[in-house]
Amino acid sequence: HGGRVAVFGGAGVGKTVVLTEFIHNAVEHLRGIAVFAGIGERSREGRELWQELQDRGFMDRTVMVLGQMKEPPGARFLVGLAALSVAEYFRDIEGKNVLFLVDNVYRHVQAGMEVSGLLGRLPSRVGYQPTLAADIADLEERITATEHGDMVAVQAVYVPADDYADPAITHAFWHMDSALV
Repeated sequence: HGGRVAVFGGAGVGKTVVLTEFIHNAVEHLRGIAVFAGIGERSREGRELWQELQDRGFMDRTVMVLGQMKEPPGARFLVGLAALSVAEYFRDIEGKNVLFLVDNVYRHVQAGMEVSGLLGRLPSRVGYQPTLAADIADLEERITATEHGDMVAVQAVYVPADDYADPAITHAFWHMDSALV
């Protein structure tokens, strides 16, 4: 209850494919709502996922919040938080169990870097925003069970240059209950 799992990997290893298969298998048996946050998604990927969920009859139990790659960094940075607010509504107000899906946490971090740069903040380790840990915690720590319902998260996390020592990756790992690498 309230757990977080992530699929970590480099470019092209199939994180989104694993996440999509999980959606197909989990939503079918879900007695609640699935909320999908597509952060920095390609419009084609979002459309294909929507079509697959529509074809399977799952859209009546699914909410998709997408912020495409072409959007400004502030908009992309808020996609995960906006989707999380939707998930919290279903959990806390509607009393539903929520499956919260994120593709991709690293794109949330990238958007935060861009916003930080636009604000004139000096970069921290490896060029990341000085608020990296807080930015990830703001997203991850709201994923929890409450007295009203459960929220479980499955997330994709891109690993830049396959460097698992990257600060963004280590901060994301700290918040996960389990990981598929």
